[in-house]
Amino acid sequence: MASAWMGPLAYYLPREIVDNETLASASQGGWSADRIHEKTGIRTRHVAAPDECASDLAVAAATQLFDSGLCMREDIDYLLFCTQSPDYFLPTTACLIQDRLGLRTSIGALDFNLGCSGFVYGLGLAKGLVETGQGRRVLLLTAETYSKHMHPGDLNVRTLFGDAAAAVVIEARDDSREGLGPFVFGTDGSGGERLIVRTGGMRSPRDPSPQTVVDERGNARTINDLYMDGAEIFGFTLRAVHQAVADCLAAADLPMDAVDLFVFHQANEYMLSHLRRKCQIPADRFVVDMEDCGNTVSSTIPIVLARAAARGQLNDGMRVMLVGFGVGYSWSAALVRWNQARRGC
Repeated sequence: MASAWMGPLAYYLPREIVDNETLASASQGGWSADRIHEKTGIRTRHVAAPDECASDLAVAAATQLFDSGLCMREDIDYLLFCTQSPDYFLPTTACLIQDRLGLRTSIGALDFNLGCSGFVYGLGLAKGLVETGQGRRVLLLTAETYSKHMHPGDLNVRTLFGDAAAAVVIEARDDSREGLGPFVFGTDGSGGERLIVRTGGMRSPRDPSPQTVVDERGNARTINDLYMDGAEIFGFTLRAVHQAVADCLAAADLPMDAVDLFVFHQANEYMLSHLRRKCQIPADRFVVDMEDCGNTVSSTIPIVLARAAARGQLNDGMRVMLVGFGVGYSWSAALVRWNQARRGC
């Protein structure tokens, strides 16, 4: 039986850049550019244009992948699209992307709604499709435009989140080794209220005349905007991520030093520093790479992988642990055997 391996990667960042100086000037003296960087590890983040949707970013990332010559459009058998910013409630945005990319009409295509754990979940879904023979090459796209969910006056979230998309092909290879896995997953819906856009769905339609409230730290938002309880989410990550790493190692029957590189969801530098120490991961095997793009939700991990490979930090044969965690609450971890030598689909 063929095994699933991660193939070529590409990512896309929208053109508009919001720097810390811009955010500091909007804070009415409560924040400085240096303080934002100190707290988050971020200097700039990319933001989608008003008429630019997550699907546009995903199409751009996929187009880069196809234009590289590493994969052909006609070779794709299935399309998975991870987003919490779909174009419409219906139709499924993945169907629209299939048409825009000119992919075959004989493929499967679906959306799945997950945030910061979404890339690892997507790899798990793709592995299942490949190893059950439902498709030899799955195109996994992640794209998010959280900027459209945020109030301009809420620096609690505006300092963190950036918009982006990523594209990766998961392909079948006749290789006795396991390219993807094992996987561990976790869900705790009791934390759903901690990172949420309360209106706009069927449970609670958008308020046409929302009242703006300002919290004790001076952050403004309405009921229609993204809300994040940073302190509670930080506590959740300290509880869940350490256990996910331990469970993934146990599932693989491997010690910590058998993993060459750890790539966690790039939430913010402060959180990542605490998680690295709690998990007792050596600094030289742990990647932090978000200073120029921020927390791009489901796209952070593939962006880090692409950049690490480009600068020679990630090489063929290395074993990498990927860990996603966040909104839901949802978390996931997986081991990946990096092997890009067999390029092309």
